[in-house]
Formats: sequence, structure tokens, C-alpha cells
Amino acid sequence: MDTTARLRPVLRAALAFASLALAPFASLAAAPALAEDPIKIGSVVSATGPSAFLGDPEAKTLKLYVEELNKKGGLLGRPVELVLYDDGGDANKARTFATRLVEDDKVVAMVGGTSTGATMAMIPVFEEAGIPFVSLAGGIEIIEPVRAFVFKTPHTDKTACQKIFEDMKARGITKIGMISGTDGFGKSMRNQCLKVVGGYNITVLADETYGATDSDMTPQLNKIKNTAGVEAVLNPGFGQGPAIVTRNYAQLGLKLPLYQSHGVASKSFIELAGPAAEGVRLPAPAILVGDKLAAEDPQKAVVAGYKASYEKATGQSVSTFGGYGFDGIQLVTQAIDKAKSAEPKKIRDALEATKSYVGVTGVYSFSPTDHLGLGTDSFRMLEIRGGDWTLDAATR
Repeated sequence: MDTTARLRPVLRAALAFASLALAPFASLAAAPALAEDPIKIGSVVSATGPSAFLGDPEAKTLKLYVEELNKKGGLLGRPVELVLYDDGGDANKARTFATRLVEDDKVVAMVGGTSTGATMAMIPVFEEAGIPFVSLAGGIEIIEPVRAFVFKTPHTDKTACQKIFEDMKARGITKIGMISGTDGFGKSMRNQCLKVVGGYNITVLADETYGATDSDMTPQLNKIKNTAGVEAVLNPGFGQGPAIVTRNYAQLGLKLPLYQSHGVASKSFIELAGPAAEGVRLPAPAILVGDKLAAEDPQKAVVAGYKASYEKATGQSVSTFGGYGFDGIQLVTQAIDKAKSAEPKKIRDALEATKSYVGVTGVYSFSPTDHLGLGTDSFRMLEIRGGDWTLDAATR
């Protein structure tokens, strides 16, 4: 019986009991030709639950990459084993799994943390153990202040604010309204935007919020609509909220430019918002517009390769979130190869020394004072036209 057949019952059981957190979501077996002890890389993602649209492509990407890596001979002549747990969107479970990865599974590095909440819950575990942790979550607090063993692949909410305000300034917009979600992402991005907006000579004239379970944002949008002088609206938000905002925006007949965040940079947002999404602008990684990148763009080939591999294996479209996982596992495995060692401290040092790594999210260059390694130039400003992403000419 082949490896896949043997694993099917395990995978079914793991899915059935994921809410009880009894077993790893998946554990990849070593390629038969690799006889040495495996190099264990851990991961905790939200493959099920309310954040599954983020965590599911992350999990699939990580498994796919490790499978392909082992087919090519693994790392340092050893197979790589991915020990992957599903926290179901529960930060407390994430911390429990983090402890298990350190104490029982003996991983040498960690790639995961779908949400900022789960990541922050796990950070103390990996910092104390001295194991490098590459997070796939967005919050700036993950890497500010800099922690010795913690890195991340997604752009921060602060970087997204800066990219949006750069675009507004270039288009002559100086007065805006904001409507933000009160979830962790929306609250954090709102705060970051308010901190940096003054540097672009842009004034926030209206500042509204909505809850995670709200189904109608018309009252808040009406307040913005009736605020004299507003020239554009920005919606720092995540999940279904921004799609509701976008639909309500169209229903009210608002004709002002509407900006969304990178938190909705997936095709599912366009599908949820429907025709109302037409004209919405947002910053996003190159992965969403890989086919529209210029031939000389250094990310074009990387994005095309990941897209082809992922879509062939899963039958699903790529997303920015799976891309975060791809960059995370690539950064870790390249650090192991560069260090010629699976010793956590040496992996950490090699990660921090990474320069000009071309990923699907951006081109990363870490330093002792920067464990993100991305600037606003790694974002592309997109606009939704005809139910699809279009790439602003200035960001090609």
C-alpha cells in the first residue's frame, strides 16, 4: 500500500476530531530514498473554522512544498517532515500545539500562525525555546518590537496604510472617511492608518466602525456620505465585513473612490461583493496579477511557478494567503541549506542574514532591526474591473 493510501484513514480521523485537537492535521512521511533522521519543521494553521479561507491554502501549500522537496532529495541529505496542526481559529489551541511542537515533536523551525492572535499566543513558546518562527499573520506587533526568533512573511497593516495613502496622494485626495472593523485586524490597521496619515497631508474627516457580526453598515456609511468634504473612503477590514461595506456603499449610491485593505486580497472578496466591487482599489502582492506583470519583473517567474504547481495539485486558484505559506517555508528551508545545519540558532542566524529573496509576496531582505524585510514597493495597487483584478500601470 502506498503512503497516500496509508495516510487516508489518519487524515479522515484528523479532520473528524480537529475540534478536539487530538492529532496533527497532517504529517508527511519521508521519501523512501532518504534514510537519515528527518528534519522536522512545525506548523500551526487555521485549516478549519472561521479563518479556513486563509489557513486551508496555507496548509495545502506547505504540504505540497515539502512533498516536492523530498522528491528532490530533501535537505542536507535528510528528508523533511512537516508536522502540521489545525487550531481551528482558536488561539489557545495554537499555543497548546506550539508547546507540543517544541516538547514532543522536537521541531527545528516553525512556519505558521494564520492569525495575529494565534501568532501572539505562540510567540513566547518559540522565543523561550530558541526556535525560529516565521509567522503567516499580518499584525505589525508580531515583528515590532523585533524579537530574536520571530519573522513574518505578510506585509504589515502599517505598510498597507502607507501604500494606500501614497496612492491617494498621487491622485490628489486630501480628505477621507474611514469605516473599520473592530476585529483584531481592522482595529490594528485603523490605528496604524491614523498614526501615519498625517505624513501624507491627508485628513480623516469621519471615522466609523462596525462589529464582526454586523450585517448592515448603512448607518455608518450614511454618516460618512453626509460629512462635507470627504473625497474617498477607506475600509480597514477583514473577512465578510468589507464585502458588506462594499455592497452597502453601492446601494447608497456613493460615487467616491473606495479603498479596501490587503486583508481582502482574494477572489472570494470579489465574489462576495459582486458587481458592487467594480472600481474598488486595494494594495496586494504580485501573486494576484502574475500574468499581468512585466516580463522583466523579478517576481514573474516565481509567481508563475507557484501558481502552476498549486493549481495543478489542488484544482483551486492561488491566493495571497497560500503565498505567505510558500514564502515562509522557502525562507526556512533556504536558511537551513545556507547554514548547512538544522540547529535552530544557526537557522535563525541564516534567516536574519537573508537578502534579496524573491518570493511571491515580495522581495525580502531581513536585518537585525527588520524581521519583515518588505517595503511599500512590494505591494501592487490593484483595481477591480470586470470582476477581476487589474494592475495599476504605475506598479507594474
